[in-house]
Amino acid sequence: MSVQLNHTIVHSKDKHESAAFFAHIMDLEVAPEFGPFVPVVLSNDVTLDFATIPAESITAQHYAFLVTEAEFDGIFGRIQADGLDYWADPHQKQPGEINRNDGGRGVYFLDPSGHALEAITRPYGG
Repeated sequence: MSVQLNHTIVHSKDKHESAAFFAHIMDLEVAPEFGPFVPVVLSNDVTLDFATIPAESITAQHYAFLVTEAEFDGIFGRIQADGLDYWADPHQKQPGEINRNDGGRGVYFLDPSGHALEAITRPYGG
């Protein structure tokens, strides 16, 4: 049996806001609420389960998503249309830019709870 990631819990200030934000930017659907979670299912059947916890308990995480060139165009277009800050690097030293690492494109931006989200069109080192 191969090991696969099935789901992970994303701590959020507001699970509905964070799930809706993520689904909007990534052009995905928010699934029906399941217990304390608001799920968003990715195309490879991995689920991000957004859960509300006290804001002071949230430790910012980094979530990277491999997307097609066409998906990147849509994601980046929504980031710009929504007036979000974005960076070419994880340390936020290159604001208003995207990167072209490994012959692809990449962008970093923050979700409403402060998690760093990354969209890339090529895996690093690939």
